[in-house]
Amino acid sequence: MGFLLLKGLHITCAIASYILFLLRGIWSFRGSPIMRQRWIKIVPHAVDTLLLLAAIALAFAIHQYPFADTWLTAKIAGVLLYIGLGFVALKYGKTRIIRIAAWLAAQTVFAYIILVAIYHNALPFGN
Repeated sequence: MGFLLLKGLHITCAIASYILFLLRGIWSFRGSPIMRQRWIKIVPHAVDTLLLLAAIALAFAIHQYPFADTWLTAKIAGVLLYIGLGFVALKYGKTRIIRIAAWLAAQTVFAYIILVAIYHNALPFGN
């Protein structure tokens, strides 16, 4: 698979993943019956798996690797934090306020991940 196609797949999956997370948060907070539909339990995980596979392939394609390249290490740390906040927001938050706070924090972390990816810099706000 060519680099541009791989990058396009990764970006498309990242956008789809974010939109699905955003919608699942809204639906969850509103108690929507959509959250009980089968597709909502399958599609986000399929998109995220494809996103991860594309990310791994991209790392090999550009010869940059976690723990060797700071920006990629920061991006992975951000992804892990994003996933953890997502679990709290959509499943394990004990109160509505905690779930909403985690959901909002996850969106902030997502923005950080995007900036790190664009600038290849673990501190995209500086300099």
